[in-house]
Amino acid sequence: MIYRKEMNERSPLRVFENSTHGGLGAGNIGVVMSRAGVGKTAFLIGVALDGLMRGQKVLHVTHGESVEHVRQFYDEVFRELARSTDLKDADAARLAMERNRMIHSYAAGGFDMEKLRQAVDFLKEHVQFQPEIVILDGFEPAEANEADLTLLKKFAQDEDTELWIPALTHHDGDDADARGVPKTIARFDAWISVMVKLHPSDGAVTVRILKDHGNAAVAELQMKLDPTTLLLLKS
Repeated sequence: MIYRKEMNERSPLRVFENSTHGGLGAGNIGVVMSRAGVGKTAFLIGVALDGLMRGQKVLHVTHGESVEHVRQFYDEVFRELARSTDLKDADAARLAMERNRMIHSYAAGGFDMEKLRQAVDFLKEHVQFQPEIVILDGFEPAEANEADLTLLKKFAQDEDTELWIPALTHHDGDDADARGVPKTIARFDAWISVMVKLHPSDGAVTVRILKDHGNAAVAELQMKLDPTTLLLLKS
């Protein structure tokens, strides 16, 4: 385990977990929504890094981006996290992180759930790598159907993993339900356990929880993130 107490200070996951009765949880799907360019991928990398710092195994699946591009994004966020927390053994922590992380890249249109299952089966059989967190960056819920979400949910349950996906939204309030969830995503309410929305605000990114499992009362989250790294801003 490479977790360091001082790194808690900049991980939004601690605040998030306290606000969602423990976070997403294995077997569940979480969706991070925002307009283009606000930081969905950076937020998801923050989710992955937090797990990696705790010794969890992470599989990051990307569509249309190279493995090297995603790796560089991880390195950028990790460098800022290590610098801002004065991490003494950053090189060792980064090495341990890389051992616990796999990145798979698919060309646009070249991904399906069968390929994901085959990839995970290969990792489990040949390198004893059982992902506890899966980031599915590039899967677009607005273009999916119920069969797609059923397969995603079954995968998360079968593999006992947290599954996170980003979702592109448009202008706030456009064709959304009473919670502020776009109807293109709200139609999958039965499959999605946690819904989070990112908003740009005064040089920062604010986080809003729109769904917290089956809890009727959703916590008001007061959290401002760095717009580049999506780490907690220092007060």
